[in-house]
Amino acid sequence: MAEVAIVASAFGAQSIWRDGHAAWSIPARRAGAQAFEVRRELMEDAAAVPEALLALGTALAREGLWRVWSTPDSLYDDAGALDETALRAAIAAGRALGARIVKLQLGGFAGEAHAARLVAVLEACGARTGDVGDGPRVVVENGQLEQGGRLAQFTGLFNALRDSGAAGVIGMTFDIGNWQWPGEPPLLAAAALAPHVEYIHCKAVAGEGARRFAAAPCDDDMTLRAALALLPTHVPRGIEFPFDPARLDADAAHYVEWLGAA
Repeated sequence: MAEVAIVASAFGAQSIWRDGHAAWSIPARRAGAQAFEVRRELMEDAAAVPEALLALGTALAREGLWRVWSTPDSLYDDAGALDETALRAAIAAGRALGARIVKLQLGGFAGEAHAARLVAVLEACGARTGDVGDGPRVVVENGQLEQGGRLAQFTGLFNALRDSGAAGVIGMTFDIGNWQWPGEPPLLAAAALAPHVEYIHCKAVAGEGARRFAAAPCDDDMTLRAALALLPTHVPRGIEFPFDPARLDADAAHYVEWLGAA
């Protein structure tokens, strides 16, 4: 069985805004999840200060949930430069939360990995690089936009890090559904990026064109199952699709069990 994280938005963005993340740790634990993904975009600024994040992390740990810190900030800015400010802020927030994983978007990576600076910032901030360190592990996620959502950017990044002697300093969150927004084949991406994947976001995609949206997968969702077969089986899987609010507890428990065994 794979470990399963519930992404906060699965309980509904409005629910998280109204109640805060901690209030949903009990339904997450009740559903059988092992982890909870905290979303920066679903909290007020006051909830993202170190003291508040420490309290939130304590509340989640009390329910037996390890934590993922997710920020919409990007590792590389629009000009392709390493965004050290965003990286430092993400790691600091993750450390305050007690997160195992800190997730950023890739952003405007354009071929230059800035490997020496990346390693220096990771080490200075206490992040885990490969097997070194006991801090949070930094991963980059494929997003829904052209920038930060193209397979060539991710293969380019990991190749550049390897060529710079910095292979393995960061990993990847592989979002199975997000590839469909910029028109990338999820299975081709899975085959190419599997060695770098350390966390998987799972969802189906409904709709067409710009009107796509995340949806719960059917039990026989062939794209999701085929992608999971190509990706590492030992890494955690995150539920990033909405639960049915009319049967929230039962829906959450069903998908935690299903995804853990898929």
